[in-house]
Amino acid sequence: MKNTLYDKIWEDHCIRKNDDNSSLIYIDRHLIHEVTSPQAFDGLDIKKRNIWNKNSILATTDHNVPTINRDKGITDPVSKVQIETLRDNCNKHSIELYDLGNIKQGIVHVIGPELGLTQPGMTLVCGDSHTSTHGALASLAFGIGTSDVEHVLATQCLNLTKEKNFNIIVNNNLRPFITSKDLILYIIGKIGTSGGTGYTIEYTGDGISSLSIESRMTICNMTIEAGAKSGLMSFDETTHDYLKDREFLPDAKYYDQALKYWETLVSDEDVIFDRTETFNAEDVEPQVTWGTSPEMVTSVDGTIPSSDAASNKEEYENTLEYMGLQSGTDIKSIPLDKIFIGSCTNSRIEDLREAAEVIKGEKVASNIKQAIVVPGSGLVKAQAESEGLDKIFTNAGFEWRDPGCSMCLGMNDDFLQPYERCASTSNRNFQGRQGDKGRTHLVSPSMAAIAGIKGHFYNVREFMNEK
Repeated sequence: MKNTLYDKIWEDHCIRKNDDNSSLIYIDRHLIHEVTSPQAFDGLDIKKRNIWNKNSILATTDHNVPTINRDKGITDPVSKVQIETLRDNCNKHSIELYDLGNIKQGIVHVIGPELGLTQPGMTLVCGDSHTSTHGALASLAFGIGTSDVEHVLATQCLNLTKEKNFNIIVNNNLRPFITSKDLILYIIGKIGTSGGTGYTIEYTGDGISSLSIESRMTICNMTIEAGAKSGLMSFDETTHDYLKDREFLPDAKYYDQALKYWETLVSDEDVIFDRTETFNAEDVEPQVTWGTSPEMVTSVDGTIPSSDAASNKEEYENTLEYMGLQSGTDIKSIPLDKIFIGSCTNSRIEDLREAAEVIKGEKVASNIKQAIVVPGSGLVKAQAESEGLDKIFTNAGFEWRDPGCSMCLGMNDDFLQPYERCASTSNRNFQGRQGDKGRTHLVSPSMAAIAGIKGHFYNVREFMNEK
């Protein structure tokens, strides 16, 4: 019987199949942070349960941390309590914590892969929906709620119902200055934010295999925005090249055995998926969201569609009212207030290099109130500084920050004021995501960079050709 990659990992971790079609699944790696873990630890204490496997767990602070003036401590009282609670719980249970001041601290979905904590064939969970990011390394990764965080801490297992298989094939290569962020926004624009509901999506085709692991992570990260629980990509030479020599890989004694298993982590030839969609990477232009959902997206050279194209006209009108826009508006004419380059979607070294290439020798436009660049981890920050990327950003007028989730969500000191408009490299643009009444446009790092320079959206391909 032929199996998909999802089938293989599922079966390898299935402990028991239940009569109701659910299965008990073993979890290999558990990543935790300060937002969703406190209640889980409280639940353990109330029920007097121990942690099953402390070696499977790694904690970091990311959502609530300040990205500037860390020497002054955490000023927000709620953030301070959450971070201190995580510290106390990790100390109490002897769990490794990468906290402020540790170069390994960073966004949980950045540090997992870069440290080699994420490995092919693993089941990996975190109390965060964008855990799907790790699927770029051929791991079955997904977000879980607080009660499930507690369950994994106590039992190292979860009771789950298997989803259907969805194959998204991407043919051909992206054109210069078009990124995987543009590709996934384009795909979501076509299949919708509910297009992947009930599925685990595997991305295949030469348009995927030609991408770096960092670019693949961006696609798997935003698979959640397509409605799916997980995104997957098969193991290949690019995966191996990315992983080799990372800190937490198997010891040399076991590495060959692990590699032999990793090489099996591909869908069988001619396997039948429950659903298949095919896209041509050459069709993708720089993308910009105009509404309050990732599926409300168009080319930077396009216009905001009319209500005639909307399936729900009331929702469409409410969206435009919230965003302060009108149908027929040219995307390029939309002025901006703030620029954010960061988040678990686009804060890796490759993302920063792409943005710096655009920004080098330029200056932030006078109408931009603030432009910030937030590396995804201390290690990313250190590498960027060794390459001089921080100087490129600061010379142009961008702020260079410490690692954290930052302006991706209004849960720390970095947020939008009411009615401010932001070009953001994050993954979500719903109402209030970046701050009360804030208006978010999702773009790639290079598109955020050129938006900061121009003060409005602009086609980065045109700009770089001119440059």
